[in-house]
Amino acid sequence: MKHQIGRYETAHASRYLQQLCKHFAHKVEVTFDSNQGDVDFPFGPATLCADDSALIVTLQGDSEAALEKGRMVIDTHLQRFAFREDFEKMTWCAAS
Repeated sequence: MKHQIGRYETAHASRYLQQLCKHFAHKVEVTFDSNQGDVDFPFGPATLCADDSALIVTLQGDSEAALEKGRMVIDTHLQRFAFREDFEKMTWCAAS
């Protein structure tokens, strides 16, 4: 299983985590609270964590294509929710 971590520096991390999880829950299995969420995407699971300064997303997938799909899904949805902050995309890196 491959892993990738995305980070978005924002004071509104908890709000975005909850918005993303509520939105994804319409189509896939999701559990969340104000600081952590788990999303069971078909291409691989994602864990979202929020603190006072950032939203951090850990993606898992069995291929680079699955991770790319996960990055695209998170980034495009966050663009809609964080439009007031001129969000473009998370900073993504390989998990160690």
